[in-house]
Amino acid sequence: MVFAYHEMGYACFEALLGLGAPVAALFTHPDDPAEAVWWRSCVELARRHGVPVHLSDGPLDGELVARVASLKPEVIYSFYYRALLSDLVLKSATIAALNLHGSLLPAYRGRAPVNWVLVNGERRTGVTLHHMVAKADAGDIVAQCETEISDDDTAFTLYGRLVAMGAAIVRQWHPRIVAGDAPRIPQDHARATYFGRRRPEDGRIQWTWPARRIFNLVRAVSHPYPGAFCFAQERKMFVWRARIGQESERRGEPGAIIGTVGAQGLEVAAGEGSVVLESVQPQGGEEIAAGLLGQQEFLRNVVKLA
Repeated sequence: MVFAYHEMGYACFEALLGLGAPVAALFTHPDDPAEAVWWRSCVELARRHGVPVHLSDGPLDGELVARVASLKPEVIYSFYYRALLSDLVLKSATIAALNLHGSLLPAYRGRAPVNWVLVNGERRTGVTLHHMVAKADAGDIVAQCETEISDDDTAFTLYGRLVAMGAAIVRQWHPRIVAGDAPRIPQDHARATYFGRRRPEDGRIQWTWPARRIFNLVRAVSHPYPGAFCFAQERKMFVWRARIGQESERRGEPGAIIGTVGAQGLEVAAGEGSVVLESVQPQGGEEIAAGLLGQQEFLRNVVKLA
């Protein structure tokens, strides 16, 4: 039985189907019309393979819990399903109930791990297949797969690698899970870290931060995520792509526009060093090269961003 959503959900569900796993049902979420949906549909994949679909906006109600129990699943998988599964649901699995999480547990338990590892400047992350227990992301580990994070990574590129790794780990370990001989490695709870859901307003740039922290925020929430932003003449401006100009040298008052870099970039002073904005979008306008901002009337007389 599969509980799945988002691109990770699709890829891991597809991996199971590719193995010939007899999936009795898919439990997933209806798409939110207020959310920009850029991932493939688990519902469409299920329907192409004749797998019954059950939709739920949040935790399963009594009727759906009863439906799970009636199907008597041997294995339950959760792949980026957005609600915790109740103890009653977990106990209905006769072999195992497992979750695929997008970090190297016990680090980065909770929501949005791909964004948080970039915000925090981590240099490695990965995926973890683990048993589900009452506490989120705290169960014994079956397997992990690791990847390095480079300065070229954005949340989108990093997530793409994690999705591929998640599908691969399912293909590798599902046969052993069914056979009952997959490992169970307890987590070191003393080393656990937890991060909650990120909100669009968390993307505001504070120019008093060091240049690297600003750079990390921009790449952590760039397309297709909500975007980092600042203000120019009280008008919101999104920053979709940036790079570090100077890492530590003080370049001026934080937020001060130092000048242009080539034809495309606009250098802005940070608390430490400077950041070169490369692609920006004034609210209500089109995304443009930052070096062209001087041609935008609202920024012609701006010397500092807020």
